[in-house]
Amino acid sequence: MLRFLVLIYGIVCYVMFLGTFLYTIGFVANFAVPKAIDSGTAGDWVTSLIVDGVLLGLFAVQHSVMARPAFKRLWTPLVSEPAERSTYVLFTNLLLLLLFWQWRPLPEPAWELASPPLRMLIWAICGCGWLVVLVSTFLIDHFELFGVRQVFLHFTGQPFRTVDFKTRVFYRFVRHPLMTGFVIAFWATPTMSVGHLFFAAMTTGYILVAVQLEERDLVTFHGDEYREYQRQVGMLIPRLNRSKST
Repeated sequence: MLRFLVLIYGIVCYVMFLGTFLYTIGFVANFAVPKAIDSGTAGDWVTSLIVDGVLLGLFAVQHSVMARPAFKRLWTPLVSEPAERSTYVLFTNLLLLLLFWQWRPLPEPAWELASPPLRMLIWAICGCGWLVVLVSTFLIDHFELFGVRQVFLHFTGQPFRTVDFKTRVFYRFVRHPLMTGFVIAFWATPTMSVGHLFFAAMTTGYILVAVQLEERDLVTFHGDEYREYQRQVGMLIPRLNRSKST
């Protein structure tokens, strides 16, 4: 029964992620969601920037701290190891929902493209960014990344073993294509509001810090194999001369 409950918990957290992921696309693109990044009446700039900065900061701290191996070692005595990743996903979802709910809009345009063909092109680039994000999760292990594989193996009584290090498709050109996709999706908009610009700049800054932390953990886990990968492949942007060191 306990294994079954852990399985249900993991599935619920995953389904919640799917809904949050779709809402995030609509939130950033100002499309088909009740409250988007530019929805509502703008307040004063100082209050809005402080509130939005705190919301983004809470997400950044949670997302990075809970992903570190040291935190996991402290956390797993309280949360069963098979449910650890699902719990991480749950907290990420909750903080994103808080961000959507409490986000203060600054809808004044920072820049705007008037040409319909250019607007369509930028939206296509934005869509490609989100597609890169989604595909990248499957190129590693989508269901392990969001905790489903862990709870399923626990339910069936099979030991968990992380997937081997592989460099497929996007990962042959950049080490963190998932993050590259996010950067593209956040910046590719034909109408960039002040609030959206703040969101894109802050999340890009966070991504640059977060990948450095992730790189450190990957080197610790994979050793020389990952160091060689760093020398050959760019972090977020494809490297023209792959012989150069990082």
